[in-house]
Amino acid sequence: MMSYVKALTLRVFLKIFLLLCILLQCEGRETEVSYVTCGSLVKLLNTRHNVRLHSHDVKYGSGSGQQSVTGVEAADDANSYWRIREKPNSMCQRGAPIRCGQAIRITHMKTGRNLHSHHFSSPLSNNQEVSAFGENGEGDDLDVWTVQCSGTYWERDEAVRFKHKGTEVFLSVTGEQYGHPIRGQREVHGMSSPSHHNYWRVMEGVFIQPSLETPRHDEL
Repeated sequence: MMSYVKALTLRVFLKIFLLLCILLQCEGRETEVSYVTCGSLVKLLNTRHNVRLHSHDVKYGSGSGQQSVTGVEAADDANSYWRIREKPNSMCQRGAPIRCGQAIRITHMKTGRNLHSHHFSSPLSNNQEVSAFGENGEGDDLDVWTVQCSGTYWERDEAVRFKHKGTEVFLSVTGEQYGHPIRGQREVHGMSSPSHHNYWRVMEGVFIQPSLETPRHDEL
């Protein structure tokens, strides 16, 4: 019960903070937070197809039947915010930079479900299905992804890959578009090999400062 209350409280805080920033028209600016940090709330852009990682409470009509994950062109959709978290049974200090090679969970802000993959075929491309899974940020071991980047830490302006820990696929977009009820949104799936289709870059976000552990909102 306590873990549920804590998860709900954090989600409410993040939503209120983000709403206040939008209402106050927070301006983008340079900041000393040059890395993506534990606890940050971000949008992730696929650099090849120019779509942001997105989810919503719409289930797949095939495969797992879990919550769908897509790519959208709109920059201002609140359903494209994801929280960067520690892997299960682990802790990362709020505000600590995420290391290259670190295992993380990526949790959808609006629904509290984790970015997930498993051995189901994706609906359009027949690659591996990527879904959002769990309740209040808690799912299973197939919610874990490793950050592949070039240096010591995940830099905010760097294009990185996310490799699924359980099945070793890469989070990818290859351009296939859905029809009704999510017309125009792109399929997000897992690919077995690295390619230019699986690079992602952090865009808008609420970033946790490493020292003060206080969030600030930036648009890169």
